[in-house]
Amino acid sequence: MTETILVVLGLIIVIGVVTIIALLLRPRAPVVDPVVEQRLAQVNANLQTMGQMLAAAQSQLQQSVNQRLDAVTQNLGESMKTTAKHTTDHLQQLHARLAVIDTAQKNLTDLSTQVSSLHSVLANKQARGAFGQAQLEALVADVLPKGAYAFQHKLSNGKMPDCAIFMPDNTHLVIDAKFPLEAITALRNAANDEERKQAAARIKQDIIKHVVDISEKYLIPGETQEIALMFIPSESVYAELYERFEEVMQRAHRAKVMIVSPTLMVLAIQVIKHLRKDAQMREAVGLIQCETGHMLNDVRLLCERVNKLKGHFGQTAKDVDDILVSAGKIEKRAGKIEELEFDGEEQSELPMPVEMPRRLRAAE
Repeated sequence: MTETILVVLGLIIVIGVVTIIALLLRPRAPVVDPVVEQRLAQVNANLQTMGQMLAAAQSQLQQSVNQRLDAVTQNLGESMKTTAKHTTDHLQQLHARLAVIDTAQKNLTDLSTQVSSLHSVLANKQARGAFGQAQLEALVADVLPKGAYAFQHKLSNGKMPDCAIFMPDNTHLVIDAKFPLEAITALRNAANDEERKQAAARIKQDIIKHVVDISEKYLIPGETQEIALMFIPSESVYAELYERFEEVMQRAHRAKVMIVSPTLMVLAIQVIKHLRKDAQMREAVGLIQCETGHMLNDVRLLCERVNKLKGHFGQTAKDVDDILVSAGKIEKRAGKIEELEFDGEEQSELPMPVEMPRRLRAAE
């Protein structure tokens, strides 16, 4: 609307200017025409009016422009504040994520160090044996109570297995930890059939040697159980043996040596724990029977005393009933006395019956 007014005013101004220029360029007559003077005065008045209108329009336009500039500035400021806030929030989130990434990277570095340490431990045969023995000791100590087992227990033949569990029949269940990691690793890393065949032959040889050693060293008739356990401290290694070397497993069974993984070891220890508990219960049967007899005697005495107390309560209740009967009779006699009427002028000289005192009976 404002732009249209400005265009119209501009056109009026141009027309007025052109008219003035045309009048000025016309040759002047020696005598001034009153009509021309009147027109010039009218044009001047119109020009003044248009100037005033133009000034008012310009002022309104300037005010509108200022208002729009203020609104744009305010919107721009709010937008910049919002953008700055969003940027700050995103930077904080990014900083938090970077901190998480740094922590994860540190954990990965620590895990890599631990894996390297574990690899160095497992690479050494002696350290690998100590690792298996430590895992066996942890499993046994977590389930069985102290005194039910012994580590590095010396047998009558001088041999010392990794663990001996004391069974209820005064024999020992022998457990020895073995970790054939080198042969299994060679089988997994074999690049061709020939290498796989050599690695498989090495695994059979190593496992059978361990089985024979355990059978010959730790199975003593009358001192140990008829079977012994060979503990493999790795589920994956046990799975390799169970899936690919059934012949070796059967050979161990025939030699009365059971090959177990950590999971099977825990199950076996749990079974042994229940067997020991059952044996302790059987040993305590005599004591339990004796205590049960004493308990029955105490219950019999208690019943007798309760019956005696019940008799006392019965006699007490009977005595209370007799007392209430006597009280009722007294109350009736008192009522009869109250019913007697005496006249002041004529008093009857009826003799009062005199009763000889007598001893009250229990029923009165």
